[in-house]
Amino acid sequence: MVIIRRFGHPSLPALVMLHGFLGSKDDWSTLMPSLSQHFHCICIDLPGHGANTLALASPGFSQVAAHIVAKVSELGINQFHLLGYSLGGRIALHIAQDFPNALLSLTLESAHPGLIDDIQRDARAKSDLLWAKKLQQLTITAFLSLWYQQTVFNDLSKIHKQQLIALRNNNNPQRLNNCYLATSLSLQQDCRAVLNQLSCPCFYLYGEDDSKFAQVAKDWQAQYRNAKLILQPLAAAGHNIHSLHPRLFSDTLLALLNPITSA
Repeated sequence: MVIIRRFGHPSLPALVMLHGFLGSKDDWSTLMPSLSQHFHCICIDLPGHGANTLALASPGFSQVAAHIVAKVSELGINQFHLLGYSLGGRIALHIAQDFPNALLSLTLESAHPGLIDDIQRDARAKSDLLWAKKLQQLTITAFLSLWYQQTVFNDLSKIHKQQLIALRNNNNPQRLNNCYLATSLSLQQDCRAVLNQLSCPCFYLYGEDDSKFAQVAKDWQAQYRNAKLILQPLAAAGHNIHSLHPRLFSDTLLALLNPITSA
């Protein structure tokens, strides 16, 4: 069992890819026929997911950021393009904060930059504790069934939800719980200003049908009047674009990143 799977020739520009909560390095596999022609894709299991058994202290953002950069460095790669979805995007922001010189570009997919006040953090902490108790008390199948009933997953069909539940069923609940609590949004720093310390391009991909994260992205850009954050809405897509619309996602990502690599 390995925590990293690589695609594409090592001489190509490196693209580190971070999945979301409950996912694994294999979540990106449908994108590989396209992306691996242009990038050396490095897909990593986050702690508590797949083959990665690393336990995180709480909060765990700096620890997991250093862990990922160390794993990539072990491959002889010191600079890379970085892509993160949802939880993976929130971790990517902490990599950007702690290792800004390592990034050639930063791409976020449906990721939250952080809560901005204690009231929001307290509410999220209570919500996350409730989910953590469910993860401890329910069977993994029952937990997954509840998880995918959340509004943010409304674009998933019943069949797709059943497929995801079957796919995620082999996760270890204790390891997931450790990662979930250590990387709670309530513990995440407000990373909106992190982009100001980056010299690389920064992109935010969101589905137009994902009203929550579409608004998060627009508010972030408007609040900072930040031309550095380039928003890329994708029509007829929801929260998990790369899973439901792999061709659209790949084509969009390549259109954003290829000009950088050829510059």
